[in-house]
Parts: sequence; structure tokens; C-alpha cells
Amino acid sequence: MKDVAVIRTGTANLASVLAGLRRAQCKPVLVDDPKKVTSADYVVLPGVGAFAAIMDQLRSRRLVDAIRERIVEARPTLTICLGLQVLGSRSEESPGTDGIGAFDAHVSRFGTTVRVPQLGWNCIHPASDCQFLTEGYGYFANSYRLTEIPEGWTGAKADYGGSFVAAIERGPILACQFHPELSGKWGASLIERWLGVKREAESC
Repeated sequence: MKDVAVIRTGTANLASVLAGLRRAQCKPVLVDDPKKVTSADYVVLPGVGAFAAIMDQLRSRRLVDAIRERIVEARPTLTICLGLQVLGSRSEESPGTDGIGAFDAHVSRFGTTVRVPQLGWNCIHPASDCQFLTEGYGYFANSYRLTEIPEGWTGAKADYGGSFVAAIERGPILACQFHPELSGKWGASLIERWLGVKREAESC
């Protein structure tokens, strides 16, 4: 059974993430020590709440450099919802608050033509070179999003008042705007693929 370090951010509802990892036959362990984040074989960064709040928590626990180091070194890391957004450089939600800066990207709010937040299922369309992501339905709960896949990454798009980034990946790093742990069998298969468990994915 694989150990998976789940970062305790102080803002995320961790129950569903821990349950999803246990269903994938691994052992999730909550951590807030930067040394454990750096050394763990697998790390999950969940995110619920506001951009500034989660960055304040990560900085207070000295976790920003540890997370950035994992991304730079391409070590197995899964980020969820706000966990994707904080990998970027900044967000319209919290002007003046820097993100982790794993890539240069600005997170912006959905436009006025759609209801915010987006709550519910949306179909995800991955690029052909994705190794984890397949076409399927993911569960979203977000008011902000990336509009373009960062340079050097591949990923998937979805549509909600226009195209937006549903997920990105690079090597063993997978960053999802949706919640794979709440996305049924398709989401469970995605988590298992990231963990290296082979299983045929369900599609739209």
C-alpha cells in the first residue's frame, strides 16, 4: 500500500480527498512539515477557499519552497481545485498576493455570462499527448480559472462561458481544476493512473 502525503493547508475540506485516496488502495497521511513534503514519494495539494488564505497558510508553514521544489524536480504531485491555481504566479481573486510561481500564469474570474461559482459536472477534453487525462466528466466548484495551458505543460480544456483550463500535467505532475475525488469512476481511474495503477478509464 502506497503512502501519499496530503498537505494540510488549513483551508481545504480534506475528508473527500482522504476517502478518494483510500479507495485507490493507498494510505494518505496528513503533513505540514516541509521536509516531509520534499521527501514524500507522492504528494497531494488540495484546495478549497480563497487564494490569499491558502497562500498565507502555506507560507506560515514554510511549504511554498518545498512544493515549488517538487514541481521543478518533476516529482509525483497531484493538486486539486485551488491547488492548481496557487501553482501560478497570481490571481485576480487576491491582488497583491503571489502564488507559488511554478509557472507564470494569471488566474481570472469567470465572465458575467455564466453563474458563479461553477458547481457541477463538465466534460473535459484532453490534448492527445496527455498521459493521465482522458475525456470524461469531472465535478467542478470554482469561480476562477486559468484560460491557457502554461508553456511547457500539456492538459485539458472544458467550456463554461468560454474555454478554460480543466487540468494540466507534466511528467508525474497532475494539477486538476476539478475534483477527481468527487468525479465518480472516471475520477477514481484518474487518481489510480497518477498512482501508477492501470485501469481503463470511462469516457463521455
